[in-house]
Amino acid sequence: MSTYDRIADLRLRIQEYTLEGLEREVSSDFARRSTVIHLRGNGEEGVGEDVTYDSVDQEAALRAGASLPLQGSWTMRSFAEHLATLDLFAQEPQEEVSRLYRAWAYESAALDLALRQAGESLHAVLGREPQPLKFVVSLRLGDPPSLEKLTSRLDRYPSLRFKLDPTSDWDDELVIGVAETGAVRLLDFKGHYEDSIMEQPPDPDLYRRVVDAVDGAEDVWFEDPKLTPEIDELLEPYRSRITWDANIHSAADIEALPFTPQMVNFKPSRIGGLERLLDTYDYVEAKGIGAYGGGMYELGPGRGQIQYLASLFHADAPNDTSPEGFLLADLPEGLPDGPLDPAPAATGFRWRD
Repeated sequence: MSTYDRIADLRLRIQEYTLEGLEREVSSDFARRSTVIHLRGNGEEGVGEDVTYDSVDQEAALRAGASLPLQGSWTMRSFAEHLATLDLFAQEPQEEVSRLYRAWAYESAALDLALRQAGESLHAVLGREPQPLKFVVSLRLGDPPSLEKLTSRLDRYPSLRFKLDPTSDWDDELVIGVAETGAVRLLDFKGHYEDSIMEQPPDPDLYRRVVDAVDGAEDVWFEDPKLTPEIDELLEPYRSRITWDANIHSAADIEALPFTPQMVNFKPSRIGGLERLLDTYDYVEAKGIGAYGGGMYELGPGRGQIQYLASLFHADAPNDTSPEGFLLADLPEGLPDGPLDPAPAATGFRWRD
């Protein structure tokens, strides 16, 4: 039985739904907006989070309100099939990938509702036990970049480990300073974010300086390099440490990579639907490929849901699924800086209910 088959026949009834907008300033110096989907039926509520990045798309969704024909009785499979026939955007999205983000929001809310209506937890239905969850904190070092953004967090939380985005304005002093902290587990070159504000154009000098600085640190991964001929030659000795993220939407995308990776980044919202997500988990397990979880600056229940999945499928990896407080511009006190104890809700698809 596939992992998806374990949830596909769960039944749910939707009587109504509402949308709730969220907004906060986050550590990468922008105002993050997201929308929580609340599906209700039979006295229960299921929640999911739309992590579409563009504010104009978030605003349009809130203006349109709960206008989709979702009411009725479904299985998880038939609900997903129905959802695929609907245009989830009142106007064309700013980025095509946003369609996947929104589909994930509705499917994850439906799964939460179906499990709650059945009185079941996700881990019980999947036959997996949540494990203590290792995590890293995703951080950009500012404009202009400063090591202080990293060291100030380490001063308060010495056990933290990080995922950083090197950029061409990292000078030699900063690159060496980052390496000397010993606190970095992922370096994300953002090589597959074309036409995005997060795009980092291929810069062989940057790659060379960064790779040289962490050459002896076998626990540092290189994410999403842009493999131009020059960069491919530079990174060829490090292929066992190259991992992928932005170009992964399904198992087929992993199959199409230029070489078989040791590890890939799973962003459930970027994969888009539960069947594709769980089939991709099955694929990497069968192929012996490692995985770690990826975050999207979730502000609501979506954060707990990706932590839940990571605890079930790859708890011991450098998961970009830190507690939400580490993503905020003003870092709170009292956050956990070590593995997170498992905290699934008694029923549903929720973490720390």
